[in-house]
Amino acid sequence: MFPLKDTIPSYTKPVLTVSIIVANVIVFFYELSLDPRELLAFLYNYGFVPGRYTLEQLKGAAVFQSNPLVPLFSSMFLHGGWTHLIGNMWSLWLFGDNVEDVMGKFNFLMFYICSGLVAMGMHFLANIHSTVPTIGASGAISGIMGAYFVFFPYSRIITLFIIFLFPLLVEIPAVFYLGMWFLSQLFNGTLSIVASPFSGVAWWAHIGGFVFGILAGGFFVRRSPRRYRI
Repeated sequence: MFPLKDTIPSYTKPVLTVSIIVANVIVFFYELSLDPRELLAFLYNYGFVPGRYTLEQLKGAAVFQSNPLVPLFSSMFLHGGWTHLIGNMWSLWLFGDNVEDVMGKFNFLMFYICSGLVAMGMHFLANIHSTVPTIGASGAISGIMGAYFVFFPYSRIITLFIIFLFPLLVEIPAVFYLGMWFLSQLFNGTLSIVASPFSGVAWWAHIGGFVFGILAGGFFVRRSPRRYRI
């Protein structure tokens, strides 16, 4: 199942959405320019490592040379591979333009950053002693998806299904598509605590970002959101 587009038009140019995508792509190409040892050091310095803040043996470790506050922001712009990058940027492009339209440029940027910080906080609580660097924009993007869930429940997500090698396009109501996405994150997040507490996927960051988007998205609106019954 792969979302291709939504049915809600954008009334302004999504300048911030595009700018965030470009910033992520530029950082990713910088990552590609590093050799394996440099890349590992870079990810530990600028990715979010919960154990850096909770484990005495890691506090002040030589591998961490950046200010402890820097990873809270820089980790949102790092990615672990092409699939990770493209998946996140596609979701941001799909849902971000309409949310930016509703919030306006500055509010959208503030909301994006706040969503990422809340997502990171949830990941921290669920993986408090993890020594694995957490990277990616998915927590912040989950906030965008949560806001979209509230603002545009009657939108349709045109989704590609591959059934026995045959492509099938289906329009799925946004409230159903995003609701099912959230339930899948909740299921996997709960399973990760029981079966694999230090999972490589930040499920609880996704959950935290999405819930924040639902609860707080309205505070960032600069005008009444348009709602469509399509």
